[in-house]
Amino acid sequence: MLDTTRGRINARPQLSGHPLGSTSRVPPTSSVRRLTRHEWRNYKELRLRALADSPAAFATTLAEAQTRGDVDWSRQVTSGAESPSEIALVAEADSQLVGLAWSRIDSSAAHRAYLYQMWVDPNFRGLGTGRNLLAAVIRWATSVSARLIILSVTCGNTPATRLYSSAGFEPVGHPEPLRPGSDLLVQPMQLDLRTA
Repeated sequence: MLDTTRGRINARPQLSGHPLGSTSRVPPTSSVRRLTRHEWRNYKELRLRALADSPAAFATTLAEAQTRGDVDWSRQVTSGAESPSEIALVAEADSQLVGLAWSRIDSSAAHRAYLYQMWVDPNFRGLGTGRNLLAAVIRWATSVSARLIILSVTCGNTPATRLYSSAGFEPVGHPEPLRPGSDLLVQPMQLDLRTA
C-alpha cells in the first residue's frame, strides 16, 4: 500500500489463525525508502547482517565485506543515495532497517537494470516486505526508462524464486556458480518491463 503523504510503501502484517489475531507479537509495519548518504553506517550494519544471515544468497562473502574501509562504505552509499543510475532502497520498521535492495543501470546498456543485495530480516519475511522492496525497484527502473531488470537467485531458494516469479521474472540461460569456485548455483532471471 502506498502512503502518498510520505512516498513510502507500507507492508501490513496479516494476522492468521485465531479470529482476533495471533497472541504472539506481530512485527510492526515496514515502509520502503531510499537510503540517504549519511546512513552509510546503518547500511554497513544491515549489509553485514544480510551476509551473516544468508551467505548463500550473495556473491560477496561476509569476510570480504568486513575488510572494507569506512570510506568505501560511505562512497558506495553516497552513490546509491544520489546517483540517477542506481538506487539503494531499505525497508524500515520502528526506526530499524529490516530489508535491502540495490539496483543499478548497466553502464554498457542503459535499457538494463540489475537488482543486487535483495534481503529481508527473517522476522519480516512473509509479511510483504520483500514484495514491497521489489515493487519499488520495478517503479524506479521504469522511471529511468529501463526495459529489463536482471537478477540472479540461488537455486533451491524457493521463497525468493516464488517472489520473483510472482512479479513476472522468468528464468533466462543456465544456472551458473554463485562466485568463483562455489558449488552453489544461481539462476539468472529477468523481467521485461515492456510487458509487465
